[in-house]
Order: sequence, then structure tokens, then C-alpha cells
Amino acid sequence: QVQLVESGGGLVQAGGSLRLSCAASGRTFSTYGMGWFRQAPGKEREFVAAISWSGTAYYGDSVKGRFFISRDNAKNTVYLQMNALKPEDTAVYYCAAAPAYTGSLYYRYEHWGQGTQVTVSS
Repeated sequence: QVQLVESGGGLVQAGGSLRLSCAASGRTFSTYGMGWFRQAPGKEREFVAAISWSGTAYYGDSVKGRFFISRDNAKNTVYLQMNALKPEDTAVYYCAAAPAYTGSLYYRYEHWGQGTQVTVSS
């Protein structure tokens, strides 16, 4: 009932900015918590940010103050604004949706996008 497609990834220099988008299909989008996770080669999946249906946001420690999550329920879209990018931000970024949950626990998310690559050069 929820399908997610990420976009907006690419190659940027350290210190630059990038905005990711996650387009969702499904009539219940507004009732889901939405999250962003990332995974780099040789690294564990890492929580990046999450936002509730009402707009309450949460962030992983490594991105606080630099990344900002938002959602537009009318457009069925969630965004991740990434600023002051660092090489260690390089990863595949995944959008995910969780019914009745907003937080960092990946296993609570039932729907996942295909991922979009973000590469930050030094």
C-alpha cells in the first residue's frame, strides 16, 4: 500500500549541499512515520532522520545541525536537506515508511525505496 522512490542523489564537494526527495504512492502516506537511512560499503546501516505524520523530526547524532527532514503530505513526499556535507556522508540513502512509528529502529519500517547514491568528494 506504500511505494517509495528516492531521487536527488549525486556527486558534491565537501561543504556543499544536496536535497533528496522521496515520492510515495499510497493513500495512507500521511499516517506513516517516514525515515531516512544510509549505508556505506563496509558499514552498518545507519539512521539519519525521521519525521512523524504531524511533523515531529528526529536526527541521528552524526547529522544533527546539518541535515533537515521535512514532509509534504499533500504531495506525498518527504525531503532530506543535507548541508555542510562531509566525505563520511557518502553512502546509499534509503527512504522508508513505518506504520504507527517514528524513530531510529530500522526493523519497524515496513516499506523501503530503492536507494539513491550520495558521494561527497574531499
